[in-house]
Amino acid sequence: MPVHPTPRPDGIHLGITPTCWTNDDFPLIGDDIPMEQCLSEIALAGFEGCSIGHTFPTDPDALTAAMHLRGLSVSEPWVSTYFTVPDGSARTARELLRVLEFLNRFNADGPPVRTTTIGVAEFGHSVHLQQLSLRSNKPEFTDEQWADLCEGLNKLGEIIAGQGFTLAYHPHMGTGVQTERDVDRLMRDTDPRHVGLLIDTGHLTWAGADLTALMERHRDRIAHVHLKNVRGGVRADRTLADGSFREYIEAGIFTVPGDSDGDIDFDTVLKVLGPGEAYRGWLVVEAEQDPRGGHPPLYYAQTAHAYLARALDPN
Repeated sequence: MPVHPTPRPDGIHLGITPTCWTNDDFPLIGDDIPMEQCLSEIALAGFEGCSIGHTFPTDPDALTAAMHLRGLSVSEPWVSTYFTVPDGSARTARELLRVLEFLNRFNADGPPVRTTTIGVAEFGHSVHLQQLSLRSNKPEFTDEQWADLCEGLNKLGEIIAGQGFTLAYHPHMGTGVQTERDVDRLMRDTDPRHVGLLIDTGHLTWAGADLTALMERHRDRIAHVHLKNVRGGVRADRTLADGSFREYIEAGIFTVPGDSDGDIDFDTVLKVLGPGEAYRGWLVVEAEQDPRGGHPPLYYAQTAHAYLARALDPN
């Protein structure tokens, strides 16, 4: 079993998503990298866990064995919600049931870190999987759709809480909850007892949010964190002005904390977050990159872990 000697504040766990190796939104990106390589390199880089990638086995026993072999836990499973479209609630409920069944089996086998958070995002009317301009085609919900979304999330969060988990909402480029204003409305109109916030530094920064102000404003709602860096040069590239999400991904819009190509000040992000004090839980590195460009995924994983080891060292 891998050893994780990195000093860190109490209650903080370091994870990374498999999207650094294979992309879940666009499965052909990195599809030649086997799950075994991904998990082994996650452990080798020093991380404690990861989310569940699309190349991972769907059988809980097989996945549990593969992750326990490497001393890894599940940082957060995922449920896509569809509350703003017809019949979307039924589809969401089926997906939630599948995830809860998996989590109950996975946690029963005693992972090093028990999974407690479920990430969600509303993909009704989303354009992030389409070859459409992100700039021109952002979904804008009607008041009725906002009401349906918030009511659905409240009910979903209550069910999730009843099973011992926390719902964490993930703002995402190309969806109806993308901007700082969108997040403020979602937080205002949902029940703080059942709907938490997943801070994704990359998506929020790309969407133009004042990241530290947003985090301070909703500090009590932060339930999970994705640490994703943004390459400002790619974001400002005029040839991508009408680009789709995939085109930006392939151009390298995202990278990891600690990469000098990225523009996000993670020292300030961590200071505002207050790991071990104001915030306890997972810090999950994420960079949806094409592994065929730049350095290999292990390089970025090690770069991010080295940065976090320095930034979180209490000594």
